[in-house]
Amino acid sequence: MIKVLIVDDDFMVAKVHAGFIQRTPGFAVVGVAHTGAQAVIETGRLQPDLVLLDIHLPDINGLDLMHKLREVAPELDVLVISAAREVDTVRKALRGGIVHYLIKPFSQTDLQERLEHYRSAYQGLDSAKDVAEQSDVNRVFGLDRTDRPLPKGCSIETLKLVEAALKEADGDLSAAEVAVQLGTSRVSARRYLEYLHDEGVLEVRLKYGVGRPERRYVLKG
Repeated sequence: MIKVLIVDDDFMVAKVHAGFIQRTPGFAVVGVAHTGAQAVIETGRLQPDLVLLDIHLPDINGLDLMHKLREVAPELDVLVISAAREVDTVRKALRGGIVHYLIKPFSQTDLQERLEHYRSAYQGLDSAKDVAEQSDVNRVFGLDRTDRPLPKGCSIETLKLVEAALKEADGDLSAAEVAVQLGTSRVSARRYLEYLHDEGVLEVRLKYGVGRPERRYVLKG
């Protein structure tokens, strides 16, 4: 469960945001703070994973507070929720290492989308493995496979067929074997396989024999 602390000077707004979070699977509100001083105390006491941080607080600017919070909780992640729209403010927040910047007012769906991305990308990167693949890093920065264009001449329908062939295989497959199954050229099959490899979906195994080693592909995990 991801522990969330809400920092907002408006009591009613904080209550509404708490309701949004409680309705998002995998998240729990562990506390609410309405001033910067209170936020530092609660962060040190509760050690939340994530803070929903407003910028306009009565005793301190939220971006200055962010650094104080990390002094008492070094691994803390911060999602800014604010009505502040100034480009300089947004830029400063990004440089401070926030996971997202959500401008008020926003809907429950808006917040849940950011929270779900945080859970799958940031939390997944922490716990999945010791060494990150490029695909893991892509998820953190919002560059997952759905955003990256396919190679020229490729289609999502054929890509799915290539993935299906690999899932049904007992072991690894070569580009030539995939091409035979799908009725495509070896060059075309290899283009899809290399794309999936670059995305971190496939592992490449080299089979040595006469001439150049053969590249064989297998799904990870």
